Amino acid sequence: MNTAIAIDRNEILKRYKPIVKQTHKGLQGHALLIGGSYGKIGAVCLSSKAALKTGCGLVTAFVPQCGYQIVQIANPEVMVVTDVHEKHLSDIDFDLKPNAIGIGPGMGQKTATQNAFHDFLSNTSIPMVIDADALNILAQNPSWMALVPPRTILTPHPKELERLIGKWQLEEEMFQKTIAFSVVNQVIIVMKGAPTHIIDGETVYRNITGNAALATAGSGDVLTGMITSLLAQSYKPCDAAILGVYLHGLTADIALPETGYQSFIASDSIAHIGKAYLSLED
Repeated sequence: MNTAIAIDRNEILKRYKPIVKQTHKGLQGHALLIGGSYGKIGAVCLSSKAALKTGCGLVTAFVPQCGYQIVQIANPEVMVVTDVHEKHLSDIDFDLKPNAIGIGPGMGQKTATQNAFHDFLSNTSIPMVIDADALNILAQNPSWMALVPPRTILTPHPKELERLIGKWQLEEEMFQKTIAFSVVNQVIIVMKGAPTHIIDGETVYRNITGNAALATAGSGDVLTGMITSLLAQSYKPCDAAILGVYLHGLTADIALPETGYQSFIASDSIAHIGKAYLSLED
């Protein structure tokens, strides 16, 4: 894609908003991360911690009951609300007013979870990031795309993208189909890959940060938390996607001299979000 706009430091500095000195946690936004199922609560632990480290003031995780202690112990700064079901999501019902929602990490695709996701989509217009199993559920139920609020951010990896838009032969066809999907559904698509592209209707952005270290379990969960956090901090959806992807890639670039490719894990990404931000302040 020669026409893609390169997301470099200059593009980021046009969008980046430094923290106001007089701020307090109530002004920094409240992010809600929804997901997890038995054996996959770690995905929400990663997403919710990444959301906090990216700067929003409050983070709540919505998980099945089996995730309650896990999230509370893993991330003491994160609040937890639980589903009525022990092992998977069955009724996404909460008494909060978050500024942004990230849904899908570790969620699974049980029938009850699919129904809960449908009802959730029918009743929410809060700025949103849809990832992982939530994307797979949408791919299985294409008519539900009509329920997805405009300017929602979808973050598929190549296989999830294929399930959403269908197979392609050449890269050019992949971009054409993704652009068409973005235009028709009025959604922003983060096409995770090397490099990651962000599709906002006819406009395509190409990220310049990141390396092969990011090809590791939980990396996408971290990105979802980061973008959701930026949405909660009232960044416009496209700017949240661009800044989130850029910072996420930068964490791996900064960590690489210490970790090497093989030893880098998603938690290392979270640990380097601070240094990624500091590089914007220089």
